[in-house]
Amino acid sequence: MKTLAKTFAAAALIAVSTFTMAAGKPEVAGVEQLFTADFSQKVQASEDKTNSRSEVISFLKKQKGEQLNCKTSTTIVQESADYMIAKVTMQFEGFTKSDLVTLVNDGGNWKISQSINSYK
Repeated sequence: MKTLAKTFAAAALIAVSTFTMAAGKPEVAGVEQLFTADFSQKVQASEDKTNSRSEVISFLKKQKGEQLNCKTSTTIVQESADYMIAKVTMQFEGFTKSDLVTLVNDGGNWKISQSINSYK
């Protein structure tokens, strides 16, 4: 489960990221399945912002699979059979983006229920 969790948390972070920095790739498919119905994304920056599930999905679909130009590391902060919290750190040139991603086990499928982003 730890390997699955780390892999999914890394994918989740990339999926909910608010920055894209690369050439286009194939369109994002099935992105709706990654998120719970009550998903929210909180971005802590100079002006705090909260994005709804539909806003994040719309944003991701517009990205058409673009990739981020950064080094990514993932740490599982806490986990149980029903939920886990992962910290994903993305080191870009000139700044670092950290995400706390909460995932829940929804009938055997892991889904993202919340993402909190901060920048340094």
